Amino acid sequence: MSPERAKIGPVGMIAGNGSFPFVFLEAAKRAGLNMIVVAHEGETDPAVETLGFSIRWVRLGQVGAIFETFHKHGVHHAAFVGGIRKPKLFELRPDWKGMKILGTLARYHDDEALKALAHEFEKEGITIVASTFLVPTLTATEGVLTKRSPSEREREDIRVGLDVSRIIGEADIGQCVVIREKVVVAVEAIEGTDETIKRAGRIAGPGTVVVKVAKPNQDLRFDLPSVGPETIRVMQEAGSTVLAVEAGKTLLFDRDRTIDLANAAGIALVGVGYGG
Repeated sequence: MSPERAKIGPVGMIAGNGSFPFVFLEAAKRAGLNMIVVAHEGETDPAVETLGFSIRWVRLGQVGAIFETFHKHGVHHAAFVGGIRKPKLFELRPDWKGMKILGTLARYHDDEALKALAHEFEKEGITIVASTFLVPTLTATEGVLTKRSPSEREREDIRVGLDVSRIIGEADIGQCVVIREKVVVAVEAIEGTDETIKRAGRIAGPGTVVVKVAKPNQDLRFDLPSVGPETIRVMQEAGSTVLAVEAGKTLLFDRDRTIDLANAAGIALVGVGYGG
């Protein structure tokens, strides 16, 4: 997207859950952008309405309603911001436009579905842009971000985790894997990262290493891995000692608070070059 953002007209945001929609909209305010927001019932925090932008609420799968809203407001660029809890996909009630997209899929995997959705947006004259275009510094930087560095044993676990992450990423299964002493303890599936970490703690006890990276050939417009203060709190509860994330492709929310919590818990936080 052009750096002359104020000249591009209204920008659409398809909002999911979490804090990212708020971070994005605050950045839009600072940039003077007119945002048109489509929020998802049961996913997006209703407090998004307090930020002063035009909001339309839809149910998951109401793709036609999104197009209708964006066309009404003259939107030609839009971003997907925030996640959708995967178990919610079992409650999907698509409209005819959503059904049309689903009908093109050989399997209901994240990447395939999102790329098909983006293609449909483009046919409607709406370009999907990276969710980080307003907040390029939100991604984790490379190197150790905390006072404590991973030990040599923990670095070995990170290396194993990166190898396994490539495999599960290519299969479009998940973005997080938990390792202890070179053993794969837990792999993220539909339950999400926090539940994966908790499960690993129940199985292996303290000392687990959490690795979270983007999928190989990740489309940076969609579904970037993200971590934040809650990730650290869950790790502390589970006894995890290291969080390794992919530098440049992992969203790090509330950076200072996250690092402070990690330091207080003795957790090493590191951004790794992965090249997936």
